[in-house]
Amino acid sequence: MKRPSADSADEAVLARAAAGDERALGELYDRFGAVAYGLALRVLRDRALAEDAVQDAFIAVWRHGDRYSAGRGSARTWILTLVHRRAVDLVRRQERQPTVVAEPEPAGERAEGGADDAAVSRDERARVQSALAQLPDDQRVALELAYYGGLTQSELAARLGEPVGTIKSRTFHGLRRLRTILIAEEGIAV
Repeated sequence: MKRPSADSADEAVLARAAAGDERALGELYDRFGAVAYGLALRVLRDRALAEDAVQDAFIAVWRHGDRYSAGRGSARTWILTLVHRRAVDLVRRQERQPTVVAEPEPAGERAEGGADDAAVSRDERARVQSALAQLPDDQRVALELAYYGGLTQSELAARLGEPVGTIKSRTFHGLRRLRTILIAEEGIAV
């Protein structure tokens, strides 16, 4: 009877994650991340959306792990249920969004303001770079590798030797702080 001991071990790790242990959350991801991603991918049929569903589910595990009840099923089942619900929510959200087909601009309109657009882009790039420089190093590196390097959160975790949950947290907090900095700078300029 190996399964009850595996369930007990999973429940213990889940309890540690619910208590704020980042390593425990990483351990849960290591145990169930691949099967969770496979489930989300089957539902969504889109890699990026599947990653989002898994990320959202593991954030829910982190924040609401204390809601898990062993009497209702195994920790594995609970986590996969969270993933499935997130994936279905994303499918529903996608179905509600109308598909918009952009009409091409006439050539004359695109030519006008080309230099102006380039200048605005340079200014925006400089503002973002300046704001990124104000972030803590761990948040700045995670954001730069994700957005400029094109790495997924799993690739970031492997590259930086950190649990995926830590990378997700750094990305989330970094984006929130970056937004605050950019809004504050805009307010000063006005």
